[in-house]
Amino acid sequence: MSHVRLVNVSKRFGQVTAVDSLDLEIEKGECFSMLGPSGCGKTTTLRMVAGFEDLNEGEIHVGGRLISSPARNFYLPPEKRNFGMVFQAFAVWPHMTVRENVAFPLRIRRLPAAEIERRTIDALRSTNLLEAAGSSPVDLSGGGKQRVALARALAINPDVMLLDEPLSSLDPHLREEMRFEIKDLQRKYGFSIMYVTHDQAEAMALSDRILVMKLGVAQQVDTPLNVYNQPANKFVFSFIGLSNFLNLSWVEGKPRLIGQKDPLPPELAPPEAMRREESFALASRPSEIDFADSGRGQLTGVVGRKSFLGEIIDYQIEVGGQNLRVQKSRRTPGPEVGETCGLNLIRPFWYAGKD
Repeated sequence: MSHVRLVNVSKRFGQVTAVDSLDLEIEKGECFSMLGPSGCGKTTTLRMVAGFEDLNEGEIHVGGRLISSPARNFYLPPEKRNFGMVFQAFAVWPHMTVRENVAFPLRIRRLPAAEIERRTIDALRSTNLLEAAGSSPVDLSGGGKQRVALARALAINPDVMLLDEPLSSLDPHLREEMRFEIKDLQRKYGFSIMYVTHDQAEAMALSDRILVMKLGVAQQVDTPLNVYNQPANKFVFSFIGLSNFLNLSWVEGKPRLIGQKDPLPPELAPPEAMRREESFALASRPSEIDFADSGRGQLTGVVGRKSFLGEIIDYQIEVGGQNLRVQKSRRTPGPEVGETCGLNLIRPFWYAGKD
């Protein structure tokens, strides 16, 4: 049985539909990320689950209980939902010690002193903050402040942890370190996570499943591997990971790259469904293209740029007036700028319409 369930949830702001007929089911102990560009509706969805925004239509259930339903005129206030919440802003109280920051929500709930002490110590220990318990959060690094926010959310023993861009203000090293700490905490405590981010690597590393959204509409809900390897549509392909698109059209019944006179070779033939399209796109990942000798590849291009990016070399290849990125290991021999090269697409995708 699902732990968090959204049924036909919609939210409008004036004439703008921020979330449109969203259905979701999240399991107990699952880390579920919502991913998409700014304005896609992911934060609005999180705020509706938290109780900070009411719905226009639909229902939200958590742990088998209804928490929001306009049709039934029911709305459970945020403070009664037992959710832990961590946001991009650290939201720590500078006039309180780290320990007092973590204990404060428990005092608001008027729990027994022994229970407050036990939960506070456990949360501080779990987030490696015991030694800093008596310090002011002002004296901590960005990662330390975010640990305080996490400890404070953990202390209430939440049914669900809601995380809205919690790591985006940290530097890359701390961000990577914290994402694994969050995953470890989830395994230890067994709560469900709803995680909003625009960072694809973050979503891939943390998530059991990912929702990709566009303009308030769910595009795909699946495991990180399936979202990457089996994108539901062109938007998902373009948004997840690096992507290339080459525009094609039919000329005398044969597929030709726009800007080239020769048709595609038979080994790169588009699927039959593309024959119904006036124009279409050949898509590929930069990491899934191999170099070949000039004239021996599926495509031929000229190297316009070659950039060293540490473990990989990033190439920009001009193919008939269109650009294609190729990324190979720095240990893999490749052509130089200005040289002509062949290209073999390991796993091509095909989509209707131009890029």
